[in-house]
Amino acid sequence: MYIPKFNRVEDRATLLEAMQTYSFAILFGPSGTNPMTATHLPLVVKDEGEHGLIEGHFARANKHWASLAGHETLLIFPGPHTYVTPALYTEELSVPTWNYIAIHAYGTLELIEDQDVKNRLVEELITKHDPAFLTHWHAEPEGYRRTMLASITGFRILITRIEGKFKISQNRNTEERQNIQAAHATGTDDQRELARWMSRLIPDLDPKAGKA
Repeated sequence: MYIPKFNRVEDRATLLEAMQTYSFAILFGPSGTNPMTATHLPLVVKDEGEHGLIEGHFARANKHWASLAGHETLLIFPGPHTYVTPALYTEELSVPTWNYIAIHAYGTLELIEDQDVKNRLVEELITKHDPAFLTHWHAEPEGYRRTMLASITGFRILITRIEGKFKISQNRNTEERQNIQAAHATGTDDQRELARWMSRLIPDLDPKAGKA
């Protein structure tokens, strides 16, 4: 990924937090005779290993897992993004741009077929996104749960390499950054998220902005 120096984020805690927040990711790699295939999946990102650990599952019918097993895989975590109008700039000769957050993680995909471990993967996703449903899942007939778990293939990826790009107007002057942050702080959900990251990662901005 092309990352200018001022947009590069390498802090481990920041990258893990962003991946956990924007955890619906894209896995890239070959699938059968297709040299490049993408699968979109909800993932669980854990604070384990040098760069973190990623776990999730494929539908067994999606044979992408068979081609990725044992190979280095690229995962892209897309974060918030938004158009930035040059009307917020002080320099007259300016052009529009787009601010965004993106993280690329790499690691070898290891398959998980153990039924109990696959059940844990499912329960961790339920706990994260719909904890009230966990009791219902436990109450499902054992045969039904076994059938559902048999229809998925679990995996884990220990991250070996990671790239974080937070393009949040770091290269603009202080007044322009303040204008962009103020505009984003009252805008769309994505814009408010970017305003929050601007306040955290750019020292001369108001830490209270973006909390609306």
